[in-house]
Amino acid sequence: MRAALFVTCVNDALYPRTGIAVVRLLERLGVGVDFPAAQSCCGQPQYNTGYRHETEPLMRRTARAFAGHEYVVTPSGSCAAMIREHYPRIGRKAAAEGRGGELAEAAAALAPRVYELTEFLVDVLGVTDVGAYFPHTVTYHPSCHGLRGLGLGDRPRRLLAAVKGLHLVDLPGAEECCGFGGTFALKNADVSTAMGTDKITAAAGTGAQVLCGADHSCLAHLDGLLRRADSPMRALHLAEILAATEEEPLS
Repeated sequence: MRAALFVTCVNDALYPRTGIAVVRLLERLGVGVDFPAAQSCCGQPQYNTGYRHETEPLMRRTARAFAGHEYVVTPSGSCAAMIREHYPRIGRKAAAEGRGGELAEAAAALAPRVYELTEFLVDVLGVTDVGAYFPHTVTYHPSCHGLRGLGLGDRPRRLLAAVKGLHLVDLPGAEECCGFGGTFALKNADVSTAMGTDKITAAAGTGAQVLCGADHSCLAHLDGLLRRADSPMRALHLAEILAATEEEPLS
């Protein structure tokens, strides 16, 4: 089996270790990984800010970049949700505006092949124990796009619970938004900060050493707040935990 990695622009620019972790993890599980170099931003920032027409060239580019790949795997629930939920809407609106069916066809061809990482592991590969080792206490924050948009359910927690040495503790108010919300954090900084502070306060109360998530946009927000609070807790993407083994521990 082969899969294409959609690393996302946030991970590519700021968190390359997450992309490397996904490759290590998938290859360990016997999946060959391709990286289409033509990939770029999926257009989520533009679309969320109301620039639908400006999103369309990025949608075309993404569809072309991943054409021919049976599975497209991304370590980002928000980017997966952008393609699966919003690309079809963009295509329908373009058609309704009399601009043809090209975008709708591109969305229909790509969206069913896009999987958030935990979906791919659990639903496609059929595994929860990926052979990981991480001897730390961890609490998990489910980001809104993964929780509500993709319906990831307990997939991330099942994967974490199977990690050797990992002690998983419940996060109070886990389903509450962390306050990031993309451009919401910029437009409503005070509200965003208050929501994020509530989240890290709840996480600190668990006694966990690591606040884990599956979407680096939310983790960037929470990590910034943890650092400003001089908290010993660190924010870490789930892929990095799952990629760690006793032979190759997380550095």
